[in-house]
Amino acid sequence: MTLVGPHLHDLAVSRLRRSYAALPQGEQVRLAKGTTNLFRQRQNLAGGLDVSGLRGVVSLDIEAATVDVQGMCTYEDLVAATLPHGLVPCVVPQLRTITVGGAVSGLGIESTSFRRGLPHETVLEMDVFTGAGEVVTTRPGEELFDTFPNSYGSLGYATRLRLLLERVPGRVSLRHLDVDDPGLLAKTIGLVVETGEHDGVRVDGLDGVSFAPDRHRLTLATWSDEAGPTSDYTGQQVYYRSVAERDRDLLTMHDYLWRWDTDWFWCSRAFGAQHPVLRRLWPRRWRRSDVYMRLLALDRRFQVADRLDRRAGRPQRERVIQDVEVPLEGLPEFLTWFDAEVGMRPVWLCPLVTSRDWPTYPLEPGRCYVNVGFWGTVHVGPTAPEAPRNRAVETKVLELGGHKSLYSDAFYDRETFDRLYGGDHLAAVKRRHDPDDRLPTLYDKAVLRR
Repeated sequence: MTLVGPHLHDLAVSRLRRSYAALPQGEQVRLAKGTTNLFRQRQNLAGGLDVSGLRGVVSLDIEAATVDVQGMCTYEDLVAATLPHGLVPCVVPQLRTITVGGAVSGLGIESTSFRRGLPHETVLEMDVFTGAGEVVTTRPGEELFDTFPNSYGSLGYATRLRLLLERVPGRVSLRHLDVDDPGLLAKTIGLVVETGEHDGVRVDGLDGVSFAPDRHRLTLATWSDEAGPTSDYTGQQVYYRSVAERDRDLLTMHDYLWRWDTDWFWCSRAFGAQHPVLRRLWPRRWRRSDVYMRLLALDRRFQVADRLDRRAGRPQRERVIQDVEVPLEGLPEFLTWFDAEVGMRPVWLCPLVTSRDWPTYPLEPGRCYVNVGFWGTVHVGPTAPEAPRNRAVETKVLELGGHKSLYSDAFYDRETFDRLYGGDHLAAVKRRHDPDDRLPTLYDKAVLRR
């Protein structure tokens, strides 16, 4: 990938400023972009900020292991620039088209999060285009920087971020551990997080899949130069099935980073992409999360699944697409509750530990949480529009002292939402950097879907 360089970056920021100035006074500011990894349906608004020139890597310092990257650059393009030099971002979210700015303002996560935290925790500085139309350079410990994670554009948009990179070898050795009891699952996760190893072998990446109430698989990843043939899950084989079927595996670092993207974890099966015959006919370049996202948008637009359900006499579906963080000690209770109340499998498990307090997503520093990700539908009948399962998830997570990511539908009342996501603090910072309220509030975006 070609670096855009500081000059082209400055031109792109100038274009962004002009697009802001061209917006009618008082009109709400938003990005002009046609793609998203959000699952919140939003109102369609015309116009927007021109971010077309903010999709690349500005500069790479191999010796210092840092990179300056534009906010709309995808992790796919960022990794393409850094990996040839044996460097990767410390946390690389699972899906190729997640942008760096999106992961920082919307909280990405991956298997290295148990030792590196969330993506914003290895950001050294960033430039934020605020609601006042200004570019503000901010660093850790400063009010704007510390409030930006989980702000989802309510404070502005990152135009440039400087990230710390991690040096890596070319391969990743995997061990898949079978655990039959959720209590033992939590204990095993806790020991790996505490020691950074398992059976005397270093663990660099840790995540897992819960396939059934009595079958959980933890994947322990170790950065490696191990020789031998590597697996390829971009072809006929499906990665999540290998987690259930194999005890050991070997991937290239590149394929490990994107192991979940090819089949959108396991969600590509909804489109038939895992059927052996159809998979042979499905071009490899179309086996990726952004393609499935477009197919999902078509399904929503034409209500294909709903029409088929009605024709077959099946109850109405509720979409239950969420990522939640529960304290490690509450994981067994949550999984048991989830089986009884929602009944969706598989679910993804990803431990994380944050290094410090972040006001808009206040997890306890040094405490292990487990991200539980579940993405599918449940036939609930005529109450589906009221989202009973999603509301129940919110209540249970709150009861356990956890948190819920805001990339999907949220149903909290304003008071509860502000208490959970630092509403008063966020509002104060927003007043300083968006005095005319050109940007929607976090509650507007996450709950009211504006």
